Amino acid sequence: MAGCWWLLIHCVLFACSSAHSDLFTSTGQMTDLLFIEKDLVTSLKAYIRVEENKLELIKQWADKLHVLSAAATQDPEGFLGNPVNAFKLMKRLNTEWGELESLVLTDMSDVFISNLTIQRQYFPNDEDQAGAAKALMRLQDTYQLDTNTISTGQLPGQHNHCASLTVDDCYDLGKVAYSEADYYHTGLWMVQALKQLDQGEMSSAVDAVTILDYLSYSVYQQGDLERALQFTKRLLGLDPMHQRANGNLKYFEYQLSKQKKVEERTEGEAEGRQRRETRGQPDDYLPERKTYEQLCRGEGLRMNPRRESHLFCRYYDNNHHPRYVIGPVKQEDEWDRPHIVRYHNIVSDKEMEKVKELAKPRVSQQTVSHIISSCLSSVSAWLGAYEHPVVDQINQRIGDLTGLDVTTAEDLQVANYGVGGQYEPHFDFGRKDEPDAFEELGTGNRIATWLLYMSDVQAGGATVFTDIGVAVWPKKGSAVFWYNLHPSGEGDYRTRHAACPVLVGNKWVSNKWIHERGQEFRRRCGLQETD
Repeated sequence: MAGCWWLLIHCVLFACSSAHSDLFTSTGQMTDLLFIEKDLVTSLKAYIRVEENKLELIKQWADKLHVLSAAATQDPEGFLGNPVNAFKLMKRLNTEWGELESLVLTDMSDVFISNLTIQRQYFPNDEDQAGAAKALMRLQDTYQLDTNTISTGQLPGQHNHCASLTVDDCYDLGKVAYSEADYYHTGLWMVQALKQLDQGEMSSAVDAVTILDYLSYSVYQQGDLERALQFTKRLLGLDPMHQRANGNLKYFEYQLSKQKKVEERTEGEAEGRQRRETRGQPDDYLPERKTYEQLCRGEGLRMNPRRESHLFCRYYDNNHHPRYVIGPVKQEDEWDRPHIVRYHNIVSDKEMEKVKELAKPRVSQQTVSHIISSCLSSVSAWLGAYEHPVVDQINQRIGDLTGLDVTTAEDLQVANYGVGGQYEPHFDFGRKDEPDAFEELGTGNRIATWLLYMSDVQAGGATVFTDIGVAVWPKKGSAVFWYNLHPSGEGDYRTRHAACPVLVGNKWVSNKWIHERGQEFRRRCGLQETD
């Protein structure tokens, strides 16, 4: 739990105002919302059936009286000449029509409304919806997806449960971007909304005039006066009396005429090109972001054949450890410097399901800020060895295979990343400018990291090392291990890494951060700083 407190302190030190709006929702929590919606649909259908039964009774009554009144009005005197008919007429008008009125006025929605009210407390709010929209746009940027690919549901790795976006959906995405002054994404999604309208898709919430109004302003904010003027003229073609568009038309034409009078047109065009090249990039965009996104797309550095020839797969028993002499594990070299290894089939499906089962009820939002991005969050829980034999067995296995003492390690952290969930570039170890990072633990710095993948991911979700250009892809049941510190105790800055956003699927991982204390005779100190 101390590790959890350190993350919380880290969050406070680097907190930013957009923490909630950049929320990453876990698939585990979203699953609960799906079942809530399913329950509401069942309740709604029950309400519809009750209303249909009510209408059926009213219809039967109306049909019966229609036949009776039609016959009676053909010969009113003859009909009322029968005293039984006269009595029944008095009874109907005095009693039965009153009963019908009560039936019509009966509110059948009480049960459904009551259920809806109870479940509403679990509904996402406006900030959650905006956060999901921004996560979608982050995926769009990281994986270089165009709006049409997303809108038509043609996502890489998506074979089941395909979903498309309506005009209204695209418009809402554009509005979220507009509210954040993100005019680049505003333009992209408003263009997509307009395109779908032009293709004949109907919308009850938005029209072309409204979309063009957003479009003209967003492209103007990006410095594209010509397109802003084109959109404004099209808007006025649909609504000649649009006050703001008429004002914008004159302004855009004036600004364009000024541009054409600029003497150094070549310089201006170069500036325009530079502005277009950087359009859509956040103010804090750093070169590392570019490397990070390239690695997430699988465009990382390629090891030369000579170095690659020194990477091996092997059966590993950690120097004849008694637990693995007869049944060694499969170990694969992922990278050489720093040495990153993967253990295949290291935990069973049954063990992973038990870990998820223990973690799901206790997942909590932990917001962590890093240097190159606004606040991000992962949904995680911490599991101690004492909580279940499976957790204790996993800890024991980590100690046996790494040869390190895990009694001073942090509890097992279980994290769930939903669609768009990510963890931007960071170090696991405390740096020299963070001397008190793990002081409360009293176990020294984080010497090593064990990262266990507890699910496959259809697309995205790689672990990338931005300094060395390596991408390690999730594989269920496998674990990746590396040292964060040199033998000298100095931090290995080549281990800076990140979790790429999940494009399609659901990512479950668990981390074990192993500390220095207890490793004095297990990993001896080097004489040189980088030994």
